Amino acid sequence: MSKRKMTKTHLPVGECISQVQETLRERLCHQRLPDRPEGVEAQHKHLLELLKRTAVHGESNSVLIVGPRGAGKTMLLKCVLRDLLVEKEAQKSLLQVHLNGLLQTDDRIALKEITRQLHLENVVGDKVFGSFAENLCFLLEALKKGDRSSSRPVLFVLDEFDLFAHHKNQTLLYNLLDVSQSAQAPIAVVGITCRLDVLELLEKRVKSRFSHRQIHLLSNPTFTEYLGRVRTQLSLPDDFPDDKFALDWNASIETLCEDKSVEDVLQRHFNSSKDFRSMHMLLMLCLSRVSVAKPAIKPADLLEASRLCFADANANMLHGLSILELCLIIAMKHLNDVYEGEPFNLQMVHNEFKKFLQRKSNSMYNFEQPVILKAFEHLQQLELIRPVDSSSAKTQREYQLMRLMLDHSQIMEALQKYPQCPTDVKQWAMSAFG
Repeated sequence: MSKRKMTKTHLPVGECISQVQETLRERLCHQRLPDRPEGVEAQHKHLLELLKRTAVHGESNSVLIVGPRGAGKTMLLKCVLRDLLVEKEAQKSLLQVHLNGLLQTDDRIALKEITRQLHLENVVGDKVFGSFAENLCFLLEALKKGDRSSSRPVLFVLDEFDLFAHHKNQTLLYNLLDVSQSAQAPIAVVGITCRLDVLELLEKRVKSRFSHRQIHLLSNPTFTEYLGRVRTQLSLPDDFPDDKFALDWNASIETLCEDKSVEDVLQRHFNSSKDFRSMHMLLMLCLSRVSVAKPAIKPADLLEASRLCFADANANMLHGLSILELCLIIAMKHLNDVYEGEPFNLQMVHNEFKKFLQRKSNSMYNFEQPVILKAFEHLQQLELIRPVDSSSAKTQREYQLMRLMLDHSQIMEALQKYPQCPTDVKQWAMSAFG
């Protein structure tokens, strides 16, 4: 037995790295649920009690979970459902319907989805209903096992709740909340939204049927808590196959989190966004740099991952432009400097470019007008420049007013990194006026 245990606890480094990748990827990418949600214990307890009353005692309820994106609203609900379904009674009787405002864009599609998720397609068949309410009542009636008291409880989860408020007459919301208010059938309506003003979007008749119960997730951790979360997310669990490797890995994570340069990087991320999603993205980039040759995350990996996270997409796009397109961007920058951000057109940009050419003895940058027009259109397709208004579509293309969507620092940074950028073009960009 001891021999088997020995072989189990000492794996080759390659296998250990694969296990680390698998464990941490599942945690960071697949959003594996934590054993207990951190920082939202009170909200977890409140929501669990609420849904238990519906699942076990047949009491109807409605509640809204409100918080910014990435605050952990869906994670909280999933943790509550996991803990709720541990109870045999809830597991046996509770039915779940998950709707999303981005997918179920009108009430007819939503009703079809409710029918599908409740497996009632055969019961509905070819029946024709006079109204939405009649159809919903029929579906809930079909779930009854016998008398009114033994009707199966249904949990309706409405993700992007605010989008359902834009449906015509808010019929779906009205009927669901109406059923939850009356004693027709035990249902719980849980709305998930990132809009704090969501109640203002509801019609008076819908608002009067809502319980006005709201659970707010306004996660505002301190930097110490944020650092603790990073440590927790990167640490290996106790049941990792190789004990020695897990100990070394966790010790290296402790050392990493105490490093001053790492703290500075994490402080910058903390200041820009405190949500789990951006943190997971950063840690995932670090994890992808771990290999057999380098079996631990080093401060340099975190610095590189941070640089990738904060990389400016527009500035990166400039590296792929042709010299002509880059010259047009520089001409636009000079026009912006001279006219203090006023819109410009192709003719103005071309004139500015000609001024640059007049100072050059060689004709390396002499391009025909159609070529310049094509380059200008390409910049518009890349959304580096944008028309001032849609009405200018009728104007001749050379005279359409445009705005530059880049600022001075982005252009200068891109020029420094541009591969084999001609010196005279750089000097032209750096001169105060064209």
